[in-house]
Amino acid sequence: MSRSDGQLLLGGIVPPRSLESGDEQLSLLGEPILIRLPAELWRSWLSDRSIVARFEAKRYVRAADHCWPWLNAVSSTGHGSFRAASLPGPSRRGTVPAHLFAYQLANGVIDRPGWSASQDPVVCHTCDFHGCTNPGHLRLGTAAENRAEWSLRRGNPSGPLADTRGAAGRTRAIAQAIRTGLKEGAPPERIEQLILAAEADGLPLTLW
Repeated sequence: MSRSDGQLLLGGIVPPRSLESGDEQLSLLGEPILIRLPAELWRSWLSDRSIVARFEAKRYVRAADHCWPWLNAVSSTGHGSFRAASLPGPSRRGTVPAHLFAYQLANGVIDRPGWSASQDPVVCHTCDFHGCTNPGHLRLGTAAENRAEWSLRRGNPSGPLADTRGAAGRTRAIAQAIRTGLKEGAPPERIEQLILAAEADGLPLTLW
């Protein structure tokens, strides 16, 4: 999430109850705080091969028409959280939304991303899965459009927005399923089964 005045809305860090080692740790980010990240900084990150390589290592790439789940830190809204760099200033200043990084990596830096006004441009998930980083599932829209689409589709009992675990719970569950498969050395076909099972676990029970 970001604003039209050049500031980016990032989560303030919430100390985890228990720590796991390395990439096994999935952080929960709290209330947004305002961080100013100029376009030049975004361009330097997106052109840095080492930063891009770290980003790619934290998402699971599947077929082009599938969601590409984020495997690392997750915000309270279910969006992936990527630490592009360690910057001086407020805590987590170099941490950005993974889907925003993914969109700009594929399409270039957004001139005026926003979140404070209804017509500010934002990156929207066409798949409704907040943990998705597939640029084919991301589009540039407005905050008003994003909210309208959410209201329209959240009543779909088989859609991601209906997940009983909430958006963050869904992202974490799918990430855990993938990490389990990768740790076991499972083939892609088996990991796909694990993903489908993790998705189905959160669907609400219906009478039809």
